[in-house]
Amino acid sequence: MNSDFVSRLRRSKFPAPVQTASRLQSPLIKNDIPQTSLRTVSLSSLLTLRNTAVTTDTGGQLLQNVNLAVEPGQIISVIGPNGAGKSTLIRVMAGLQKTTLGEVETRSSLRIGYVPQKLVAPATLPITTQAFMQLHNRHGATSDLPLATLGIESLLNKPLLALSGGEMRRVLLARALIRKPQLLLLDEPTAGVDLIGQVEFYQLLGKIRDETGCAIVIVSHDLHFVMAATDRVLCLDQGLVCCHGAPEEVSHHPEYQALFGAGTEKAFAVFSHAMDGHQHVHVHAHPHGSDHIDAGESVHG
Repeated sequence: MNSDFVSRLRRSKFPAPVQTASRLQSPLIKNDIPQTSLRTVSLSSLLTLRNTAVTTDTGGQLLQNVNLAVEPGQIISVIGPNGAGKSTLIRVMAGLQKTTLGEVETRSSLRIGYVPQKLVAPATLPITTQAFMQLHNRHGATSDLPLATLGIESLLNKPLLALSGGEMRRVLLARALIRKPQLLLLDEPTAGVDLIGQVEFYQLLGKIRDETGCAIVIVSHDLHFVMAATDRVLCLDQGLVCCHGAPEEVSHHPEYQALFGAGTEKAFAVFSHAMDGHQHVHVHAHPHGSDHIDAGESVHG
């Protein structure tokens, strides 16, 4: 991936996500996220977590003493191994998970978009993509971005449950953007998507952030893209923040290297270029350079 794309992603401002819908086993059947544990205050930050903790009924610690402030237009990636608490953190920020200790404060009238890892729906749900996009959209609101830009125009007449994983994530993202959110929360949006799909999705996020200016918090296991396209990185391990800061700082932190290895910056170089109007993505062993994005180890959580 060339340096122009990387620098554009870093300069840009990120977009906003979607809600799940219908009579699904999910609280997100409306266009408004039920903010169960968020406290609205006058803030310069969009959202602030102070000493936040989440404990299970049996006493297990899902999150411990998490502090985080999300500023307008900022991209924050949340990384960590399996079971580190990443999805729990995103759900806390969305108001879908109650906290045991601490505070979660949001700016007054903050619009939040949320894209879950997957849409849980009955296998026989008879709904098209277009109908899903309009669920609970009583006022006919539309995204600032055309459907063609989001890559879903050709999907509108397809049954929702016939979509591939990558297509479903684009639809969820498009639906989230209908509310014109100021904060977009994405929970592993490229899980199960191939390398080319990952490149295209992150390119789309860069375009969305450029054109909407919203902040984004993204849970990701794509360490190569995280380090190339993020303002700040928050690394969780066993519910605790083990390191945080700019990508360059985090990648050299002992805790990060203990989790992911000291050589991730030299694992694989990923780059794309245009040829005959098509994008070609190549993966090969290569030291880190200005025209490459390193594809480090993938960690799911």
